[in-house]
Amino acid sequence: METKEAYRQKIETQLKEWAAKIDQLKARAAKLEAEAKMELSEEIRKLETRREALKAKVKEWQESSGEAWETLKAGVEKAAGELGAAMEKALARFRK
Repeated sequence: METKEAYRQKIETQLKEWAAKIDQLKARAAKLEAEAKMELSEEIRKLETRREALKAKVKEWQESSGEAWETLKAGVEKAAGELGAAMEKALARFRK
């Protein structure tokens, strides 16, 4: 079983990686034609919203104590999995 601190570090690292991928998508959007740019911008907005929601879950989880953190961990993992899947889908869709 990993410790709360080790898990926190793992999630923080993943959040930073996803932020970098969102930045890559923004750079791609800047080079696209108007319609494709609008589509990618909407995808980026959705990803950023999910990322912020995950950050809020992580904060709630970090502030938990005792055994509550194990319960909240499942919600963090679910949100992280959903964000990761959405990120990969967006990257694949707009890959050049």
